[in-house]
Amino acid sequence: MTPDSIAPADIASMPRIEFAFPGPLRDRLVAAILNGSKTSTTGLVADYEHEGEPLPEVGNRSVVVDSDQRPVAVVEVTSVRVVPLAQVDLAHVTDEGEGHTSVAEWREGHERFWHSEEMRAALGDPGFTVDDTTPAVLERFRLVADLRPSDDQVR
Repeated sequence: MTPDSIAPADIASMPRIEFAFPGPLRDRLVAAILNGSKTSTTGLVADYEHEGEPLPEVGNRSVVVDSDQRPVAVVEVTSVRVVPLAQVDLAHVTDEGEGHTSVAEWREGHERFWHSEEMRAALGDPGFTVDDTTPAVLERFRLVADLRPSDDQVR
C-alpha cells in the first residue's frame, strides 16, 4: 500500500495515533499493523476521558507513529464497541495480532500494561486498576496506507 492516494497535506492534518508507549511494545504493535496481523486494539474509556479525547468513530483516519514519532501508516476505524472488560471476545483478542490464544492470556498481558507505573502516571492515578466492569473501547481498523519509504517496507 502506498500513500499515493492520500495527499501530504491530508496526512499532516490527520490526528496521530500511538500504540502503547515508545519502546519495544510499540515497535511490535506497529510492525503487526504494517504486516496486516493487527486489525484491532483495545483502549480504556478512562484513558480517553483523562486525555479529554472523544472515542474513535467509524471512518476516522489517523496516522500511526513509531517510537521515534515518525509517521509510518494511515489507519481507518471500521468498528467501535464499548464493553466491560469481561465481555472482550476471542475474535477481538486474536485480531490484536499479539499472538494471544485465549482471552485470559490477553487479559493478563493487558492488565500488566494498564497497571504499569507508566500507565498509572499517564492517567495521573498511582492506584489505577481495572476489573471485569471497566469500560473498554474495542476498535477495529484497516491499514489504508504504508507511509514508510519504499526501501524500508518489508515485502
